[in-house]
Amino acid sequence: MDSVGNRGVLARSLGRGYFPHQLSWLIDYPLRRLLLTPGQLADRLPLSASSNVIEVGPGSGYFSAELARRVPQGRLELLDVQPEMLAKARRKLHSRGYRNVGYTTYDASERLPFLDESFDVAVMVAVLGEVPDAQSCLHELFRLLRRGGVLAIHEHVPVPDRIPFEELQTLVEACGFRFCQR
Repeated sequence: MDSVGNRGVLARSLGRGYFPHQLSWLIDYPLRRLLLTPGQLADRLPLSASSNVIEVGPGSGYFSAELARRVPQGRLELLDVQPEMLAKARRKLHSRGYRNVGYTTYDASERLPFLDESFDVAVMVAVLGEVPDAQSCLHELFRLLRRGGVLAIHEHVPVPDRIPFEELQTLVEACGFRFCQR
């Protein structure tokens, strides 16, 4: 990649929009564990061994391996707009022996290719602000979750397109979700 391309990738990583796959090593950087570990995230979710989980915007799979480990008789579906990120996640999860994972390249604000009420849990970590039409994405996740299913959204600094909590709560409630816990 030339210097002009490098500047574009850097600008995208610091500004609004999806996090560039060229910098995915930052997602896996060990200091990220200071914000939230994969185990901490999974501990907060109502997972059983047979849960079906959809992770929107998994990037290179930082949280995905732990989620797949927790649902050995279930399924984890990774959904990302960047096929390069899904390829990185696939390599990571396959190298660890996880075969209960699906990989779907798709824009999360369009109708998703899954049946209604297919999932028990939907997970988004630092990604909803990257989605061009967050409301459409949330409506789709509402459609995909079983009655009583859980949408878990984790937003944190220093993510440049982080949605403030009050705005996030208003947005998810407008899409049919009921706020349970912060």
